[in-house]
Amino acid sequence: MTTASFSADTTRAVTEAACAEAGIPSDDARLMRLGENALFHIPSCSVVVRIARTMDYWADVVREVAVSKWLHQAGISAAQVVDSVGQPLAVDGHPVTFWRFISGEPAPYSRIGDLGSLLRRLHGLEPPAELQLPNEDILDRVQPRVEKAPIAESDRRFLLRRLDELSDEVAALEYVLPASAVHGDAHIGNIMIAEDGAPVLIDFERFAYGQPEWDLGMTATEFRTAGWWSDAQYQTFVDAYGFDVTQWSGFRTVQAVHQLKMTTWIMQNVQESQDIADEYDARMRTIRDGLASTWSPR
Repeated sequence: MTTASFSADTTRAVTEAACAEAGIPSDDARLMRLGENALFHIPSCSVVVRIARTMDYWADVVREVAVSKWLHQAGISAAQVVDSVGQPLAVDGHPVTFWRFISGEPAPYSRIGDLGSLLRRLHGLEPPAELQLPNEDILDRVQPRVEKAPIAESDRRFLLRRLDELSDEVAALEYVLPASAVHGDAHIGNIMIAEDGAPVLIDFERFAYGQPEWDLGMTATEFRTAGWWSDAQYQTFVDAYGFDVTQWSGFRTVQAVHQLKMTTWIMQNVQESQDIADEYDARMRTIRDGLASTWSPR
């Protein structure tokens, strides 16, 4: 199964095959999200099935399972794997994992302070040597996405040139925060609010050892570029963490990198709907021409 066939229908077939192998019923599986991964909820057994796009992500998925266990040992509220299933499983060319369903709701924007607090705690942890976190490569997924995406060749050439430019800028950055374990995809969508009101950190596939500025730069880019946060909300995030990355001299590069990543992420599903195609066009206008454009949260 190829990246091009990563759709609601094909990932449902993978879910059914994976559940059959794991001994988990899948009759009531429903698609929760289709993006970098596909997520299916199985209400009857309170399980979430997570499907990565290709086997290229196998090492990331193995690490994700290990990180979940480490975070619980360290006392951080985080998503948990289903212990009764040996995982990940390799099914039809996809790494598949099984997670305990978090009964609650996605964090509303009013809880942005929880993201800042959780990142502060995470960045202060010393990861165990056996976890073997890789060094963060902030741009590693951009080129494969661009090369495979169903986009105009003019867009493809532009995005690859922009990638080269930003790679040089990233190499020249001088950071101000100490290196640490980093989440790698630190946005409000990766916080759930459990029924008891506690924030729960999710999605550990991009965990690495690197610079906290990149984790903080995600929300800062959503604030400065996409306009998803009010001044007061962004200040709540800054106060919870204790550092404002937008005041650092390297933020311009961090912002440009996150703009590129956010655009190439949505680009993967540009053929799924007209809404996604329109959103991709809006983001391209921003990074190609520097034109102000409202970005829709996805």
